[in-house]
Parts: sequence; C-alpha cells; structure tokens
Amino acid sequence: MKRLVQIASLLAVAALTAVGCHTLDEKQRAWIFQPTDRAWGNSAVGAQGMQDVWIAFDSRVSGQPVKLHGLWHAADPAAPRGSATCAQAPLLLYLHGARWDVRGSSGRIRRMQELGFSVLAIDYRGFGQSSPGLPSEAMAVEDARAAWDWLAAQHPGAPRFIFGHSLGGGVAVQLAEQVQDQRGLILEGTFTSIPDVARTMKWGWLPVGPLITQRFDSLSHIQHVGSPVLVVHGSEDRLIPPELGQRLYDAAPGPKRFELVQGGSHHNTNSVGQAQYRAALPEVFGADCFARPVVGAAGAA
Repeated sequence: MKRLVQIASLLAVAALTAVGCHTLDEKQRAWIFQPTDRAWGNSAVGAQGMQDVWIAFDSRVSGQPVKLHGLWHAADPAAPRGSATCAQAPLLLYLHGARWDVRGSSGRIRRMQELGFSVLAIDYRGFGQSSPGLPSEAMAVEDARAAWDWLAAQHPGAPRFIFGHSLGGGVAVQLAEQVQDQRGLILEGTFTSIPDVARTMKWGWLPVGPLITQRFDSLSHIQHVGSPVLVVHGSEDRLIPPELGQRLYDAAPGPKRFELVQGGSHHNTNSVGQAQYRAALPEVFGADCFARPVVGAAGAA
C-alpha cells in the first residue's frame, strides 16, 4: 500500500508539473506573438489595393486543416531590373513581427515592392483572417513553409527571397535553413534568440532563460543557411538592440552584408534605410534582378 501511495503521489506531481508547463508555454506564446486581427494605426489604409490570397494546407504540427490569409503586391512591370536574364520579377515572402496583423506591415510591403519585388505577406495562424488559435514557433515556421511552397507553385522559375522583420526574422531564419531554393535572406530589426532579447530588458537579470519554450534560436539556425544574407538594423532600435543584429550577422556563413541605418528605430528603419537597401540588394544578391542605383544622378539613392 505504501508503494502505491508513493506512485500515486509521483503521478500527481507529474500531472501538476505538466499542467504548469502547459500553462507556462501558452502564456509565453501569447506574450511573444500577441496575436490580433487589428492593424497598427491607419496602416490598414495602406493595404488597400493589394490582392487577398488564401493558402490552405493540413498542419502536421496541430493535426488540423489551416487556411492562411495573405496580401499580394505585384511588382511594377515597368520597374527597372538589372538585366534581361531576370525574366520575372523577384518574389519576396514577407514575414511580419508580433502584435499586429499583416495590414500593419503595409508600409514595408510597399517599400519592398518599390525596390523591385513582387511581395507575398502572410498572417500566421491566430492573426488577421488566418485560422484562429494561439500561434507557436513551430506553427509559424510551418505557415511560412506553406506560403513558400505556394509561391513556387504559382510562379515557377522566379527567383524567391525571404524577408523577416522583428519576430518574423526568427521565422525567416528557420525557413531559410529548411529550404534550398531561396536566392537570399533579408532580416530587419531581428535578434539572436528570445532568451537574448529577454536579457536586454530591465528584468533581464532574472534567470528565466531555461523556462522559455519559444526560443527562436536564430543564432544556431543561421549557421546552416546556404544563401546570401542581408542584415539591416536601426542604430536607434530600442526594442531589439543593434548588437543582437550584429551578432546574428557575425554567425551567418556568408556571402553576407550588415547595414546599420543611422537614426533608424525598430519601426522606421525600412523607410529611413531605403537608399541603403537599394544599394545593397545588387551587391549582395546579384545585379541581374536589381538595378544598381546611379550615383550622382538626380533622385538617386
């Protein structure tokens, strides 16, 4: 009987621990992703005119059917490209950060389109009009992979690039590690890992690292990315310090380039650094699809 009581007690402790871990995991996912169906400020206005896209697949992570909503912003057919060898405009899979839905990134989507890309930007599960539920690291990466495969099926032969902003950078690095057919990876205002971000905050002295389940360990994943990498960070980014972007760049095998945008914050680096983007794209990814800016010309970057 004593042995049975001991076993029962151990099972009870294990059950309570499992419940506690499950609750902790859910709290972290809610805190890290902050999923919503709202756009930031009046950014939804900027999404007007973009085409709605729906991507359906069966999730291996959740075991449930998934429908993702995305925005498609095609490249201007008159936009200059580097050479005639790039017959189709380069494609960009845009992966947004936390809190706001895909419409909140309409400004960045339009600026990347102005650089010559046709852009597909998606909402992960739990965001916007995509399937409801609490997202996770594994789910977001799976969603990105589904969108990547959709792009390949819809536009065979076109060069494809992956872009991640902030938390989306953590998703983008893992996708770039998984696939072998990307022309390049672009990361803006992103980090080495969630535990590293936590250590930069005012309560970062607390030993919470081992308890973090959604780790987004980009520092490890980026070492296995086989394509060129462009890392862009604002010098005045107060949410994700530029030192984390620099460390992530240092870990990338190359070819690679780091662009520190002077005066750029976590939110406006894409705008403030547009000229640096325009100059860096042909240097990092080749001049066949991206026209080099004309130095000294009127209106040149």
